[in-house]
Amino acid sequence: MSTTTSDRIEQREHVVQFYQHDDELVATVTRYVMDAMQADEAVVVVTTADHAVAFDAALSMGGVDPIAARADGTLVSFDAGEALSRFMVDDWPDADAFANEVGNVIRGLVGAGRSVSVFGEMVSLLWDAGHVGAAIELESIWNDLGRSVPFSLLCAYPASSVTGTDDWAAFQRVCHCHSAVIGDVDAIARECPPPAVATSEAERTFCGEATVLSATRQFVASTLRSWGLQQYMEDASIVVSELATNAVIHAHSAFTVGLSSDGTVLRVSVHDASPVLPVVRQPEPTTVSGRGLVLVASIASRWGIELVDDGKLIWAELRG
Repeated sequence: MSTTTSDRIEQREHVVQFYQHDDELVATVTRYVMDAMQADEAVVVVTTADHAVAFDAALSMGGVDPIAARADGTLVSFDAGEALSRFMVDDWPDADAFANEVGNVIRGLVGAGRSVSVFGEMVSLLWDAGHVGAAIELESIWNDLGRSVPFSLLCAYPASSVTGTDDWAAFQRVCHCHSAVIGDVDAIARECPPPAVATSEAERTFCGEATVLSATRQFVASTLRSWGLQQYMEDASIVVSELATNAVIHAHSAFTVGLSSDGTVLRVSVHDASPVLPVVRQPEPTTVSGRGLVLVASIASRWGIELVDDGKLIWAELRG
């Protein structure tokens, strides 16, 4: 990853801009779109309604008729929020749905013999909505598409969105998802220096139905990605799946999944409304059920069960 300013973004490059003001974004995107059109490329723009109006006005001032460009297929526009709604599942981007909704448009243009330049700010909407892990995952999905289809990609975040100590690790991961950065990364770093000692915490409550079990795993995966703790992902997914399944089957109540880490230990917990303590059994080799806590105990460095005022808390600690 390198820092760039206004150089032409080439095919298969994935560049991010961190902008201070909308005027900066409009200038960069307008130049990017006009450069692409002058090179006889098709352009796909996935943006917010407000930015779409600003981009059209700037293109018109630059001598480009955006209405005519859309009519002849040179400019393809999507509303970023509507596009997200078509491929997000439980606040997590579904790669197959993304391929159908967005990827196939790009594939179609490339298949028709056009070079393609793309601008998108769906990642920014996810970040601002608090779905930081999902934003990073979407950046990775864009990169996966770029490995199979040639196109250039520019995306953007307001610099103010990525400042703050809680977002430092995630900000670094966003930068590393890109081949180059437009914006003063050092200035952003000064706004959100990595803390000397940090404890990361997150929790989410789920309804007590089996249909949410995949959502618990997605919550764990997205959170660990945003914290840069992917080394825990496989074991933590197993632990949360077993503990959440126990809550669904035995507690019959909503439950809360909690995650916390000090950088050396990851704690995964599930809090449900039942005061009934689970019994750890040693199932027979042919027994299908009853293995959950045995499996958790085999994975965790420590685990335990605590009675609390409104139910119980089962937790497990994992070491990297």
